[in-house]
Amino acid sequence: VQLQASGGGLVQPGGSLRLSCAASGSIFSINAMGWYRQAPGKQRELVAGIGSGGSTNYADSVKGRFTISRDNAKKSVFLQMNSLKPEDTAVYYCKGTIYGMDYWGKGTQVTVSS
Repeated sequence: VQLQASGGGLVQPGGSLRLSCAASGSIFSINAMGWYRQAPGKQRELVAGIGSGGSTNYADSVKGRFTISRDNAKKSVFLQMNSLKPEDTAVYYCKGTIYGMDYWGKGTQVTVSS
């Protein structure tokens, strides 16, 4: 099982980015999926999560700005990030819980700067 994240980059404050993460391998279904981020010198934190049925949860710092979604047929999870702030700068990681085990994708860098 592998998770591949993409979509990071450099964006100005107030801008938008859309992150994608696709799982590959012998997977019948994926339970929970989520996005985490880690800024320099800080611990990795949950940004947003989505259950297999579509229930979502968000960190307070991104509520109203970020939207998580998933496409079960494509074994993918997405993170639409709007109104980006410099404090959103971090490496973003996707995670999928598959058959009771957590799998992480390699991070994708998001930099918010003018």
